[in-house]
Amino acid sequence: MIRHIVFFSARAQEDVAAVKSGLEMLGKIPHSSVFEVSLNTKVDPLCDAVDVVVYAEFPDEGALAAYKADPIYAEATRMVRPLREIRYSADVVAG
Repeated sequence: MIRHIVFFSARAQEDVAAVKSGLEMLGKIPHSSVFEVSLNTKVDPLCDAVDVVVYAEFPDEGALAAYKADPIYAEATRMVRPLREIRYSADVVAG
């Protein structure tokens, strides 16, 4: 299983909701076994740069590749990219 975790910050605070909404489109892609988009609670005062977090689980690398190849992924990227400042991604093999 692969855990796919992506952190985003919006260019402007007023864009956070639009970033979250655009990323939620990714949940329509059928290849993940778990998919969540959440706002960062920013409880940790030393690390408040991240606004939105995407967490997904995929059974294998093929499912993750199919997810990224889906047209919905391209559309979500097109919508979110101009609104975001940073994007950090990590793919971790569980187990």
